[in-house]
Amino acid sequence: MSVEKPTFCIVTCSDTRGMKQDTAGAALEALIAEQGWECIDHVVVRDERDLISAAIVRGADELKADVVLTCGGSGLSPRDVTPEATMDVCERNVPGIAEAMRAHSLSITPFAMLSRALCMQRGRTLVLNLPGSEKAARENWAGVVKALPHAVSMMAGGGH
Repeated sequence: MSVEKPTFCIVTCSDTRGMKQDTAGAALEALIAEQGWECIDHVVVRDERDLISAAIVRGADELKADVVLTCGGSGLSPRDVTPEATMDVCERNVPGIAEAMRAHSLSITPFAMLSRALCMQRGRTLVLNLPGSEKAARENWAGVVKALPHAVSMMAGGGH
């Protein structure tokens, strides 16, 4: 089974940004569109574990997105709880994607090693934690974008 056009939801996790200030989320929407894919939802939620988890569940279960991209909340700040919120609602870890993001980013900045970003599965949806800054979100996307269609196809029952 092949998924020709994966669908995405973006969940920006921020106490300080609304949709107008969410340049990272807007950049991800544009990068998704450049691939000919569709972003079916984009929301901003506060850095609260339960709100982030609920937005991930909505994207995966209600909207049936192939990929939920979280944006922000994966660093070392006390308010950064996106990885924990992701673990709360996902079943399977997909460590290679998060490792690939960090490896790609480490070639650009040593601060990439401070990322706690995860990639996990909730059913047939891939949930990927991206950084909150536009520059870092773009860089992390570039490190993994080529693998996403194959990952989505495999989750939908496609073979290797």
